[in-house]
Amino acid sequence: MSSIVKGDALLKSIVAQKDNPLTHEEWEASAKQKMEPHKFGHIRSGAGAEETLRRNRSAFSKWAILPRVLKDVSAIDTSLTLFGHTYKHPFLLAPIGMQKLAHEEGDLASVRAAAKWDVPFIASTVSSYSLEDIAEAAGDNPRWFQLYWSNDEAVSFSMLKRAEKAGYEAIVVTVDTVMLGWREEDLRNGFSPLRAGVGKANYVNDPAFMASLPDATDDSIIQGILKNVYHPSFDWKKIDKIKRATTLPVLLKGILHPDDAMLAVEAGIDGIIVSNHGGRQLDGVAASLDALPLIAKAVGGRIPVLLDSGIRRGTDLVKALALGADGVLLGRPYIYGLAAGGQAGVEQVLGNFIEETRVSLALTGISKITELSSVELIRE
Repeated sequence: MSSIVKGDALLKSIVAQKDNPLTHEEWEASAKQKMEPHKFGHIRSGAGAEETLRRNRSAFSKWAILPRVLKDVSAIDTSLTLFGHTYKHPFLLAPIGMQKLAHEEGDLASVRAAAKWDVPFIASTVSSYSLEDIAEAAGDNPRWFQLYWSNDEAVSFSMLKRAEKAGYEAIVVTVDTVMLGWREEDLRNGFSPLRAGVGKANYVNDPAFMASLPDATDDSIIQGILKNVYHPSFDWKKIDKIKRATTLPVLLKGILHPDDAMLAVEAGIDGIIVSNHGGRQLDGVAASLDALPLIAKAVGGRIPVLLDSGIRRGTDLVKALALGADGVLLGRPYIYGLAAGGQAGVEQVLGNFIEETRVSLALTGISKITELSSVELIRE
């Protein structure tokens, strides 16, 4: 529990850093100034004509909150319990690969910032540092591991075991990347971060992957990654193999259709992340927020449902949870903070988001996130 009435360390920190960017748009502008154009373009852009990228944001503005008043909101409880673990806040940092594009310290800076605010961090398969190094930087802070299936199954199973050994609490299997989306910004710039080797850390530190190569040259490593990371034959049978290969909870990230959500429940999956990959895979698909109510209804509370793609503000979190999400993932905002100011930038982005969330909950008339299912929204 924390007081929203009394000034606390978080609010003082925000006021003390008033010269830093504040809004998502300001952080994005600052990141653009500091990054090379092709690297910034890779992070900012979506697939195709970027319809889905824009839709992810416009979907939130179509919903309006009907707040309640004269509620005691002097003590705000934002804690979230998932798979037997209680987290201080109702959001996690989304898995974003190749974070060295934004800052040399990459994932290490981001996970340290997450640890400062007790925010769970989801490490990517294509991270710039190994999952072991990320776990060490995280300390006791909770972390999950996002898995891209490898065509060489031994590599996938090896990474799962490494994640278990390194203290990760859940596995997030991304299911919407059987091949790379049509990303015109990268095509225009002739830029492929994977080919540049920015996301190879988990592969070069994996014994199964290295044993599969003809030699240990950079060219063999990159070709091996490209051969493994795209998997058009990925199906439910392989999901079952993943489930049987780990003792950790398994979530599927990239679900948009309620029928797939039902299949996930039937397959014994532990959680769903409603996501369109931040608009970076198939353009023209539904906004994640628009798909959320259908999936929440189909799941019927049997497993947790998280929302990814488009979250920028505390009010976004309120709307997502009111529409059926148990929690959300925060993505691009913290990467812009990383690019603009390294670890300190990520800390500031997270601090702002946490405080705005608490204020938004209080002004909605809610003191616990478990009460958000009772919040009424109007579709405009």
